[in-house]
Amino acid sequence: MMISVTSCLPTVETEQVVYSNNFSKLDLAGFENGKLFVWQKDTLAGYYHNEEVSVAIQNLPAHNYLKITVDVLVHDSWDGNPDDGIGGPDFWFMGFDNTEIFRTTFSNSPCESTYCLYQSYPNDYFRQNVPKSGAVRTNLPGLCLFGASQNYTTRYSVSKLISHSNPNVKVFMGAELLAANSPDPVCDESWSIANIEVVAIQTN
Repeated sequence: MMISVTSCLPTVETEQVVYSNNFSKLDLAGFENGKLFVWQKDTLAGYYHNEEVSVAIQNLPAHNYLKITVDVLVHDSWDGNPDDGIGGPDFWFMGFDNTEIFRTTFSNSPCESTYCLYQSYPNDYFRQNVPKSGAVRTNLPGLCLFGASQNYTTRYSVSKLISHSNPNVKVFMGAELLAANSPDPVCDESWSIANIEVVAIQTN
């Protein structure tokens, strides 16, 4: 006798972009701690150091999931995972409302057989991945400390799917950076945002 087993998986009924901003229109509506600057002929939100930024989105359509995508630029001398209390770990995090959903580290360090400052991304902290793993672009110059050097800004596209059904949401991002041995920590390590998109998804 053969027994047939089938499973019922949810299917997407509606999918709607409820927020999208690449800052080209100089629009910071809904932002808390929002600021803009121009870099490499592109308008970005930032730049930030040990700061948190958020955007409030209201009157969402009916949904049971949100897909949040943030394009983040990591500038200059991020050191990744090393937990020495001086140069790292260098954390970046994101979440919604009062819930952190992702915490990772980034590293812009050169990686050689005898010296490599590993990062956690694209995984949560703590995972040992080589610097710039999962990046969408790595050949950009630094912003401040290494502004004259290529390969010291790295672009990542961080995307997370969360369970959510409330009509309003606040999406937040931030960093906890250590640069205790630097006379100018903000110039040593910073980050900015190139794009944010939030998609409301309703499944059956």
